Amino acid sequence: MGIAEEIKQSKFISERQKGLLNLIYTYNSLINEMNAYFKKHDITRQQYNVLRILRGQHPKPASVNLLKERMLDKMSDTSRIVKRLEKKKLVSRQESDTDRRAVEITISKAGLKLLEDTDNTVNGFEHLLDNLSDKEAAQLNSLLDKIRE
Repeated sequence: MGIAEEIKQSKFISERQKGLLNLIYTYNSLINEMNAYFKKHDITRQQYNVLRILRGQHPKPASVNLLKERMLDKMSDTSRIVKRLEKKKLVSRQESDTDRRAVEITISKAGLKLLEDTDNTVNGFEHLLDNLSDKEAAQLNSLLDKIRE
């Protein structure tokens, strides 16, 4: 179903406005499906993102600033996310040996296990774009990159 039918709007100011609304509507649709999955595992998308970054760093620790730089959602309160993950025993935090103001964060065994348990489904989120051919997916990526330029 097209965006006009989805939001019950027959006229748009321009194709660009329609495209922007379509992008926002589609983003929210994808995010809602992901949120529902992560809720079953008692984590948020942002917490999952932090865990994935930490797994990529493992066994080296990461700083809060490194996590902020790499997060998909730049508006997230990274420090708060790390504290919540620590409460769930999915990460550990330690003061840096070299800089007492800095905190080193590492993923725990429980965090690694959670990622292992969710990897297949999360990698399967790719199914959300199954309506696209490989060529269309490449074109979508190119267009999205161009929008952010």
